[in-house]
Amino acid sequence: MLQNSFNIFFTCFCFVVEAALVRMSERYGLGDTAMLEKVDKLFACGVGDLVNLPQIVVVGDQSSGKSSVLEGLIKKPIPRDSGLCTRFATQIVFRRAVEERVVVSIVPSLESSQEHRQSIETWGREVADLDTNTFSKIMQEVCESMGLIGEETTATPRPTFSDDVLRLEISGPSQEHLSVIDVPGIFKIPTEGLTTKADIDLVRCMVRSYMENPRSVMLTVIPANVDVATQEIIELATDADPSGGRTLGVFTKPDLVDRGAEPAVVSILNGHSRVMKLGWHIIRNPGQRELQDVHLDRDQLESIFFRSQPPWDGIDEAKVGIDSLRCRLKDILSSLIKKEFPKVGPERESSPDQMAYLTGIATEYQRLVSFALCANHGAHEAFEKYPSLRLAPAIVARMKAFSEDMATYGATYAFKTKMPEGWKNLPLTVLEDEENIGVAEVSLEGGRRFDSRVVDDHEDLVDIVPPVQSLPLPRSDGIHAWLRQVFQGNRGFELGTFNPSILGTTMRKQCSKWCDVSLGFVGDVITLVHRFVETALDATCPDQAVRQRLGSKLSEELLARYQTAIARSKFLLEVEHSDIPITMNHYFNDNLQKCRQENHNSKLKGMAFHNGSHGMVVRLERAMETSHNMSNEEYAIEDIHHILCAYYKDSPLALFSPVYISRLSADVLQQVAGEATTVKRSRTRLHKEIASLTEAMKNLIGP
Repeated sequence: MLQNSFNIFFTCFCFVVEAALVRMSERYGLGDTAMLEKVDKLFACGVGDLVNLPQIVVVGDQSSGKSSVLEGLIKKPIPRDSGLCTRFATQIVFRRAVEERVVVSIVPSLESSQEHRQSIETWGREVADLDTNTFSKIMQEVCESMGLIGEETTATPRPTFSDDVLRLEISGPSQEHLSVIDVPGIFKIPTEGLTTKADIDLVRCMVRSYMENPRSVMLTVIPANVDVATQEIIELATDADPSGGRTLGVFTKPDLVDRGAEPAVVSILNGHSRVMKLGWHIIRNPGQRELQDVHLDRDQLESIFFRSQPPWDGIDEAKVGIDSLRCRLKDILSSLIKKEFPKVGPERESSPDQMAYLTGIATEYQRLVSFALCANHGAHEAFEKYPSLRLAPAIVARMKAFSEDMATYGATYAFKTKMPEGWKNLPLTVLEDEENIGVAEVSLEGGRRFDSRVVDDHEDLVDIVPPVQSLPLPRSDGIHAWLRQVFQGNRGFELGTFNPSILGTTMRKQCSKWCDVSLGFVGDVITLVHRFVETALDATCPDQAVRQRLGSKLSEELLARYQTAIARSKFLLEVEHSDIPITMNHYFNDNLQKCRQENHNSKLKGMAFHNGSHGMVVRLERAMETSHNMSNEEYAIEDIHHILCAYYKDSPLALFSPVYISRLSADVLQQVAGEATTVKRSRTRLHKEIASLTEAMKNLIGP
């Protein structure tokens, strides 16, 4: 919940980050220095403790040569006697500048006390050059400031490792912009008087926390003279990055590889084994004897080695040497930054904020509804992603099937002249025969049946929509025998005619399946509409928690409208089954006639021409073509559209709208779009994050 609270506060900040970085990447290119500097400023503000920022993390065992890799990157000697650089994470930032300088500072951990934070933030050093002696003295001061165990014994026990981050900013005319983070090397055996078994687990957890950041690229440092399969750091990297998409392997110590073992290393470098998407690299660090030479040129020594020593001289130059590694890391980091910044929405603390948020969602939702009813599927990308949003074609297809079902299978006894040729061969669900109804000698068509519904049930509607009914086909024989039986059972003293009540009796018998077929159709349409509403909310509301609460709030009224639709259908069916069919819904009929009239007028306008004093006229034969030239299917689809328009004011699709949102009370707004109570309580604990983000925002705003 703490992370959720932070994310809400962090929205405006992330929006500025994204806009700034995307703008810079488009303007200057993927690997531009300005874009990388923005992220470095976020680290300097301590934002890296709050969210997963894009970063390159150098990891490896204590004996992997990791420190030598860093030496090569910073081109400065790292003190080796005290081991102070391995006790905390170190962020190294390289910047191109006119003057050479090194700025050293400490970024306090998020969990540090206010007193410790103030003490660390006031500490800092700036030097023109970082030689071995100066570096060693600075590291001792850093160790003391962090409260770590040092060379001098103290009465109070001190920890060996710290969650604080040492920050080195190295500037100069020859520097290329790059930023990497070095974390303590993992180890398995404690050093007496310095580390303990508890420190082993502590370091492993610290390393894991950096490796598990989904926005980090891991620089896994491994000696080339050992079996890769035995290295624990590879196991940790695989756990954190199973696909290998953010892991770059770096071999060290190629000069120590046993003769005959080189092909295995070369195979990995060439991508033939241990394949990782970012690939592998190899560097050659100076040995202990070579480090004694005060005139040592590290880069030249490495270059000579890879040009003259087989089989290393045959490896692609882009995969060897510290200089090419530096360029490679810069490109990786630039790509990572551009890829990983998310888009987020505004915070929703007050009722106006909550109403504005929901109104925006409702407006976009109604746009989808409008496009869906017009079948304008090219107007919004959501129709490609979510097929269930294509509501109009689905409804039209179901209405056509309903019409055909009623005409073909709706009667109890088939009127032979009305049955389509080959209707007995249509694919239907074969079920067991049922008891005959009516005349005993008339049988069903082999027990063949059809289902009243064809759309799968939705779990929200199980208690609302009518269940599927398996209905028999119309009886193909015996209609005259049945009519004779009914006539004889209702005959009175009529002369040359029949009792009018027979029409009502026979009609009810012939229409006995209408109720199940019609309610099955209504149930399918309700299910299609409900899936549309559900999917449209998914497409327009990015916040899952809000989407669930909003769906729950809408559910009660949606279900009520569905029940109303079913009740109206049952009412119409009762009217059809009564002796005297009637209609009472003048409002619906009035709207339907208006829609038809408007459509007719629009067609006539296209045929009209000016005829002098008579104004705009239409030829009679042309006017008749507007209806006579239409096929039954075309007329049915057009009429469906008019009916939808006439009914739309009471449609479930119109429920969720800006007007609906505007009528919600402050309590309901808080319930649906507000932040959780636990989130509000945790705000008290987030003042540190707010201060860091405010500082980060200042760094980000600007050209």
